[in-house]
Amino acid sequence: MDALAVRVETLRWRGDRLELIDQRALPQRLEYVACSDAAETAAAISAMVVRGAPAIGCAAAFGVALEALRQRDARGPSRDAAFERAFATLQASRPTAVNLFWALARMKSVLSTVRDRDGPEVAAALTAEAQRILAEDLEVNRAMGRHGAELVADGARIMTHCNAGALATAGHGTALGVVRSARDAGKRVSVVANETRPFLQGARLTAWEMLQERIPVTLVTDGMAGHLMSRGKVDIVIVGADRVAANGDVANKIGTYPLAVLAARHGIPFYVAAPLSTVDRAIPDGSGIPIEERDPSEVTGFRGERWAPEGVSVVNPAFDVTPASLVTALITERGVVRAPSRDALRALFD
Repeated sequence: MDALAVRVETLRWRGDRLELIDQRALPQRLEYVACSDAAETAAAISAMVVRGAPAIGCAAAFGVALEALRQRDARGPSRDAAFERAFATLQASRPTAVNLFWALARMKSVLSTVRDRDGPEVAAALTAEAQRILAEDLEVNRAMGRHGAELVADGARIMTHCNAGALATAGHGTALGVVRSARDAGKRVSVVANETRPFLQGARLTAWEMLQERIPVTLVTDGMAGHLMSRGKVDIVIVGADRVAANGDVANKIGTYPLAVLAARHGIPFYVAAPLSTVDRAIPDGSGIPIEERDPSEVTGFRGERWAPEGVSVVNPAFDVTPASLVTALITERGVVRAPSRDALRALFD
């Protein structure tokens, strides 16, 4: 297994609680936050203790399992109402990452088959499903990594945005999983990590992960991307995704869209690594993807320090949408889809 996945578990199941790396504290401190029920899990997701679409889905699944453990002695309408509250609370935690809703749909499906059983049996079934979701995500990431590594040339300088690594998943990662797999295949690769304003996932998390892996990494501000591309210092761009529409439009961390435009301008391949659980076939195109608006304080300052003047208006969308026409290829666990389109994505599921 890759070094980071061995040493650090983004999510840890302890039988009666879920432990999550507090990604707000990295890289200064490696700490875990414990969740004992669905409400605490939803709060951790909303507060960005855990982030990254696949990791959010895994956490939400365990949030349901925790609620089942709390309701072991409850029966009938009381237990049903508790589960309804749990699902509603978790669904409201982050609106854009579709893996959240995909994982909760799986948990609802299992619950429907065991609803009439005793509490301990219900809890055991839901816990087992959450553990399957976690294990499957890790295997999916490794499969994506293998497919994506074939697109990476020896010596490639790979620009990435936000954090789509082990910290955003059950392990290995999506975009950074491709980097890891290319390295493991013997290719010399290096990463250019955009800092990713305003929450600094690239500066705090991606840079930290790459240093843990001893993969060469250079940190740049988001506004430097075009300059580096124009100087021939970027060979490919690989990012993750929080939701992919049926036509291949991609929602990812704010700042991804201009990065795709710059890549197209400079003739640089722009790849998106995302599991099929991130594809939302119910949304025809990117215009229908809900975009989360986060607290203005993330823009006006950071960790208690304010640098913007009081009274200034703030807009803080957490994601933007990149049209499918700007995506060179979508890397999935079932292979690489070049020039993603409605028909190409449908064929993956068929």
